[in-house]
Amino acid sequence: MSFFSAQPKPVVRDSVATPIIGPLISMRNMEKVFETPAGRSYVLRRISGDIQPGEFVSIMGPSGAGKSTLLAILGMLDSVWTGEFYFLGHPVHAMSHKQRVALNKEHIGFVFQQYHLIDDLTVSENLDIPLSYRNVKKSEREAIVADTLDRFGMVGKKDLYPRQLSGGQQQLVGVARAVIAKPKLILADEPTGNLHSSQGREIMDLFKKLNNEGTTIIQVTHSEENAKRGNRVIELRDGWITGSEAAV
Repeated sequence: MSFFSAQPKPVVRDSVATPIIGPLISMRNMEKVFETPAGRSYVLRRISGDIQPGEFVSIMGPSGAGKSTLLAILGMLDSVWTGEFYFLGHPVHAMSHKQRVALNKEHIGFVFQQYHLIDDLTVSENLDIPLSYRNVKKSEREAIVADTLDRFGMVGKKDLYPRQLSGGQQQLVGVARAVIAKPKLILADEPTGNLHSSQGREIMDLFKKLNNEGTTIIQVTHSEENAKRGNRVIELRDGWITGSEAAV
């Protein structure tokens, strides 16, 4: 079943970036299956469709529908699946593990529900990690981290450790870490699930701003309010796409 049958809301931009030719993501007959003593258990079934550069897509559905599994495949964290998956025209399904890791580090940022910050590193050091993956010089990394701390209003917390931060502050660091290397795609798995409502709104406001600046975002969410921040909603149930429509 194809991802999209409805027309999206227009995607508005605050700034103009170099355009990407063609879809950012193309998937064809993607399936994820586990072999069990009782037979095959499908997690994803016949997932096909495209996601265009600059879209803000929300994936919704009940627990166990396959949402997080799909996100993991899109982020190249899960390599055990069948079908075809193209990212920026690269055939991910035909790439080696090393090639997928390199593509992931170059173009994708993650925001997790559980933050996934490194406890023994300060805020500044956590932000430095994605830049170190790209072999950016130390002096340049320090300047980028400083700019990011200022942008996210965290200069005063740069030397604190995750345990010294509130949940909302940790998630803000998680978002900053995801975007610091200017990825083409942000993947967010229930990014406000552990936050109270005001903190959640702050995170979603930030996502909307990043999207308006040109970053493609795909989020898994149970929140209809969060889903309305984007321009498309995809419904998953039992591994199948059961609905696709423009966010309203």
